[in-house]
Amino acid sequence: MKNKTVFLFLILILFTEIVIPQDSGKNKIRLMADTVGFASKSSQMDEFMKRIPGINDYLIKSGNWKICITPHDDYTYVGGLYPALLTGIKSKTVIFFGVTHKARLFNLENKIIFDSFKEWEMPYGNVKISGLREEITAKLPQDFYLIHDSIQSLEHSVEAIVPFLQYYNRNVEIISILIPYMTFDKINEISEVLAGVVFSAANKNGLQWGDDYAIIISSDAVHYGDEEWGGNNYAPFGADSTGYKKAVAYEYEIINNCLTGEILLGKIKKFINYTVDENDFKKYKWNWCGRYSIPFGLMTSYYLQNLYDIKLTGSHVGYATSIDRPHIPVDDLGMGTTAPANISHWVGYTAVGYK
Repeated sequence: MKNKTVFLFLILILFTEIVIPQDSGKNKIRLMADTVGFASKSSQMDEFMKRIPGINDYLIKSGNWKICITPHDDYTYVGGLYPALLTGIKSKTVIFFGVTHKARLFNLENKIIFDSFKEWEMPYGNVKISGLREEITAKLPQDFYLIHDSIQSLEHSVEAIVPFLQYYNRNVEIISILIPYMTFDKINEISEVLAGVVFSAANKNGLQWGDDYAIIISSDAVHYGDEEWGGNNYAPFGADSTGYKKAVAYEYEIINNCLTGEILLGKIKKFINYTVDENDFKKYKWNWCGRYSIPFGLMTSYYLQNLYDIKLTGSHVGYATSIDRPHIPVDDLGMGTTAPANISHWVGYTAVGYK
């Protein structure tokens, strides 16, 4: 939940009622939204990777993932979980399902969100947008999606991950799809159609899932504590060491019950039941910011695996929190943090790979 990087932009919108055209990104480059928590220069990225303890071990752990669930928080906090998972992405083309943190600001719900940018600014040079994006949107029903460059420009949940992909593969191409508030029925409806469209486009272009294209789902895990959450208390187990242990145990319960092993509709529904208020689909129950991106990404993958006549299995690569280990130093690199990390305000991170 990052607020500092978009504060001035939101002030402009709220107090001057500026309307940004949704086609403002055509033939333009999307600039990075967060240049504090994430690396925006190649020198920062190179040095950060050197500082990750045991970085060479991650090359051994990684698998050739077709799908990943990965965090998107400040590099200093998430640290080695990023490469531990993302070294397993071997594909040139990556389809992202990202969080839409500011969906309420734009009244976005029940439609997936694309952008119209041609390239994204990244540490090792601009990353190209895959031509598959236009093939996909051309085949989707128009009432299933929006092209919304303003929200894509504000959102940090995809841009956090791309520098790691670019570190390992300078030729990576991406498609960013943001998932706002969405009911289970709408997730099911759109994802089934999207899976068919992706399957058809991949076959048309001779692309193999896992070798040529992959899916990455962006989501931090629980946002926990009773301080600096906009006046909200997100500490149902208490904001102390006992509460922390109970919260982490509950995190593992969710991961083991919903995200690992075979991808099943019942497990996806169970994840929604854990994280979304049953009386209001726009409210948290257990506040993972990916309470829509994870079900949508997994549902799309569920239908894709059926089209390929395969069964994928999810492996838990790791779990961490913003307070469970020493932070990787980044201040001297011109980077920093966008939120506090202490027993009263911390974030969980999980990494899951599917193949």
